[in-house]
Amino acid sequence: MCAAPLVNRIARRVVIAAAAALLLPAAHAASLGDGEIASGLKEALRVGSDRVVGTLGRPDGFNKAPDVHIPLPPSLQTARKVLDAVGAGAMADDLELRLNRAAEQAVPKAKGLFADAIQQMTLDDARAIYNGPKDSATQYFRGKMSAPLAADMRPIVDGELAKVGAIQSYDQMLGQYRSMPFVPDVKANLTDYVLGKAVDGVFLYLGREEAAIRDNPAARTTTILKRVFGAR
Repeated sequence: MCAAPLVNRIARRVVIAAAAALLLPAAHAASLGDGEIASGLKEALRVGSDRVVGTLGRPDGFNKAPDVHIPLPPSLQTARKVLDAVGAGAMADDLELRLNRAAEQAVPKAKGLFADAIQQMTLDDARAIYNGPKDSATQYFRGKMSAPLAADMRPIVDGELAKVGAIQSYDQMLGQYRSMPFVPDVKANLTDYVLGKAVDGVFLYLGREEAAIRDNPAARTTTILKRVFGAR
């Protein structure tokens, strides 16, 4: 006769405990100020960009990664087909490899630029970014900083293209191509092309790192990351 009321009381306690567990993170998140949230977002981008630089800024970081590998520019694909047909396709392969090498060399040298750009995030959008999609800080950063970041990276990419021999390889490839009769003229701006691909690769990987920090406690390697993203 007394079993039913006892079961009901136990059930109510379980429900209350479960509700409290669900509300605790929300209450914690609500207690965070915009300044603390902004600091956490900046830290997520800083940690994420460090990891991205370590991943992409090494030999084959671009070249052996299918999702960021830099192919020849579309405007040079005609030249590649012609050279392949006469057994000189290795020249196109050589240039493609050097484009990837230039990106791999340029990304670590731009690390300071990433750090400076991240610090320009304001408090205004902090909470909206915090409550947004898993890559919302990355997309905010990309929208605000892509143009100035690319402008600052341009001389780095330009220098690395020359250093890894991509310019010389390009000239040799087009010289061979233009020696063929009746071929259309082709050309490419290697700096603009590699710069765009390198920036795209950085933001692609940065978005993944941000999502990992939001979702995976093991990826929260600093105190501020644990406090801000552990509250979600």
